[in-house]
Formats: sequence, structure tokens, C-alpha cells
Amino acid sequence: MAGDEKLRIDKWLWQARFFKSRSLSAACVTGGHLRINGQRTVKASHGVGPGDVLTFSQGQVVRVIRVEALGTRRGPAPEAQALYFDLDPPQDKAPADPPPIARMEGNARPTKRDRRKLQQIRKTEID
Repeated sequence: MAGDEKLRIDKWLWQARFFKSRSLSAACVTGGHLRINGQRTVKASHGVGPGDVLTFSQGQVVRVIRVEALGTRRGPAPEAQALYFDLDPPQDKAPADPPPIARMEGNARPTKRDRRKLQQIRKTEID
């Protein structure tokens, strides 16, 4: 029976420290944003065990992980990292912030032209 061990997916995601609270992990699952072994699941009570591959978004990043073990508690980060293996390739850090727009001395608010430049910079970063 040791191979049939399962744990609720919302609880496992919380114990592995992917989400700050169990309700946030349950919201991710019930919102349809999680796949277990390629199959979408919408039940937070769905069981997950060692060997299962999970795909979900965390912020702007899509995470692909393999469950290695089931936890017994929500412990420190090194203990939580032992519960899974990250299948994502290492990603570069987020791009640096764009250089500030030069403004005249004493003028703190951006002009309409400055705002349009900022919007154009942000738009090209997203694409």
C-alpha cells in the first residue's frame, strides 16, 4: 500500500510552498489552472502522489514540477524543496527596469509624452 499514498493537491501545493495559503492553492486548482499528468483538474481534493507531473502558473511563470515525496507538515524551505523536482529549464532573472526618463530639474510629474514613452517601453517588454 506504500505506492498508493496520495495527498490532496491543494494541501501538497501549500506544503511545498508554492502558495502562501491553502485557500490560494485551492483557488488555483478550482480555477482550472492546474494540470496533473497533462489532465486538467478542478477539484482541490484530487489526490497526488510521487511521480505525478504538475503544470500550473505561478504569477507570470508557468511551473512544471514532478512530485518526489508527500510532506507531513509545512516545514522550512529546504524541507519543502525536497518534495519536488523542478522540470523547468533555469530561467534568467527578470529584465532590468528601463532607465528613468530624463526630466527637467524640479519637474516631478511625467508629461503626457513621458507617459506614452513609458507605456511603449512596457509594451515591448511584455511582447
